[in-house]
Amino acid sequence: MDLDLSKIKNVHFIGIGGIGISAIARMMFHEGKVVTGQDMQEGEIVDELRKINLPMQPGIDIKIGQSYENIPKDTDLIVYTIAIDTYDPELAKKIKEHPVLHKNEDGQGTEIPVRSYPQMLGIISKDKYTIAVSGTHGKTTTTGMISQILIDTDKDPTVIIGSLLKNKTNFIAGKSKYLVVEACEYRRSFLNINPKILVITNIDNDHLDYYKDIEDIKSAFREMAMKVPEDGYVVCNPTDENIADVIKDIKAKIINWQDYYDENLKLKMPGIHNKKDAAAAMAVATILNISQSYSEKYLEEFPGTWKRFEFRGALSQGSLLYDDYAHHPTEIKATLEGFRELYPKENGWMLTVIFQPHLFSRTKLLLNDFAQSFSDTDEVLLLPIYYAREVNDGSISSEILAREINKYTGNAKAFKDFQSAELFLKDKLLNMNNRNVIVTMGAGEASKVGDFLLKNMV
Repeated sequence: MDLDLSKIKNVHFIGIGGIGISAIARMMFHEGKVVTGQDMQEGEIVDELRKINLPMQPGIDIKIGQSYENIPKDTDLIVYTIAIDTYDPELAKKIKEHPVLHKNEDGQGTEIPVRSYPQMLGIISKDKYTIAVSGTHGKTTTTGMISQILIDTDKDPTVIIGSLLKNKTNFIAGKSKYLVVEACEYRRSFLNINPKILVITNIDNDHLDYYKDIEDIKSAFREMAMKVPEDGYVVCNPTDENIADVIKDIKAKIINWQDYYDENLKLKMPGIHNKKDAAAAMAVATILNISQSYSEKYLEEFPGTWKRFEFRGALSQGSLLYDDYAHHPTEIKATLEGFRELYPKENGWMLTVIFQPHLFSRTKLLLNDFAQSFSDTDEVLLLPIYYAREVNDGSISSEILAREINKYTGNAKAFKDFQSAELFLKDKLLNMNNRNVIVTMGAGEASKVGDFLLKNMV
């Protein structure tokens, strides 16, 4: 695991378009290293990486289409996304066997160090005062909120977040000892991080393509909590049944974020779930001797993050278009409650959600929970399931989900492809009034429908 990054000059990233790994690419670039990468497809994150430039330094060269041959011959370090095991197992096998990419002057081969994105987080956090934000829901918003407070109180943190902030970056280069990092539990990857403060927002059933059940998930969080040193802190809700099991007899001091919850806090994002995230952020700030009054001030100014209640614009006939990352039943329900807080049904607002389920396994295992998550909507339009790292076995589909939703609300319709959904919406919007909210929702590509509407309905 030991790796002296100060001696690394050329870093190549495989899967550089991933939301987490791209932050490490930004970090290496800002440290003056030559950064190259490859990914399977274009996208907003790849576009933003290509825009980065510094004086007297080449930009980030990114190739689309993953291949062993895309790795430059002068590479000193290869960093890869853990998703490559599923997307391209042959390439994964090659890079993990420490490929010989060039020869020394004496003709001997030089092995190139290979590290995964989670392993890089471990290396980076090792010598930092690390604030790791974990949990099934709310990680990104809480990470962003903590970062906002620390930046505005001149703590100058380094930040690695699992989304884009409003300035279109997922990395902030700080010069202090503080590192604020979003810590994802998928495949237990967060266990590479070395936290001094660990935030656990909540623990819920998720990533069931990897974890066996909720007890398996809790075992990962417990292992993470046990890593926090005796002079460290775990910020959580200790009365939550799942969390209580995780933090039992740990060495670190337990801080209850509920003590900082303020229902009257004026955030720019609606919803009780965001106020809970704010409470966790205030708890962290208090540990760092930042007053609650300062925390509240800066939290009220927090603009939110990419794909979290993100307003994209008004359409030609007056409908408002939003995009949101919610892809788990608990997240969907909380997010829609937030929309209804801002756009009440009793005031004549109609709410239409274009939802793309994310992963066959998640949709199948949580089918009944998904079916009951859309009660705050007037209409749910379902796109084909975003399969990501999985193979379709034919046992689940958006059509099946639509049938289950309709048992509760009768307002769901599934589409065989994006084009069908887009044409349906275009016709529908021409006959709608100006008190309509359209939300593209999910962790996949639902926002492309929003792109279509912005192009054709503005």
